[in-house]
Amino acid sequence: MLPVARREARERALSLLYEAESKGVRPEAVIADLPVQPDAFATDLVLGVGSQQARIDALISSHAIGWAMDRMPVVDRALLRMGTFELLGHEDVPTAVVISEAVDLATQYSTDESGRFVNGVLAAIAVEVRGDPGDEGGRPDP
Repeated sequence: MLPVARREARERALSLLYEAESKGVRPEAVIADLPVQPDAFATDLVLGVGSQQARIDALISSHAIGWAMDRMPVVDRALLRMGTFELLGHEDVPTAVVISEAVDLATQYSTDESGRFVNGVLAAIAVEVRGDPGDEGGRPDP
């Protein structure tokens, strides 16, 4: 299998996390049911969100002031989970890149307000878990 750009892998991971939530199944079940495994990075994101969901949801809940997890748009929730996992588990990816990619996907696939919402929540989480708000203007991954 050819390597997939991280942007495409994030997009695939978003669709798989959305599918898991829509079907009411664990993310690892969606991966297990696929006839062809996704790119390694997409798989890592999906399985990482599944394995750390309680911790991830607690972080999101503590920083999404005034928003209960179940009231967020499904796409926003999936992006916040994915971005939070990436902040926790992928120190090799700059904070600004994690946030920028999540915001771009929110802008493309969710509501008009989602980009700002995802940006604010992930920036607050980044300060807590990395000590870095991610505003150094990082470039997207290849």
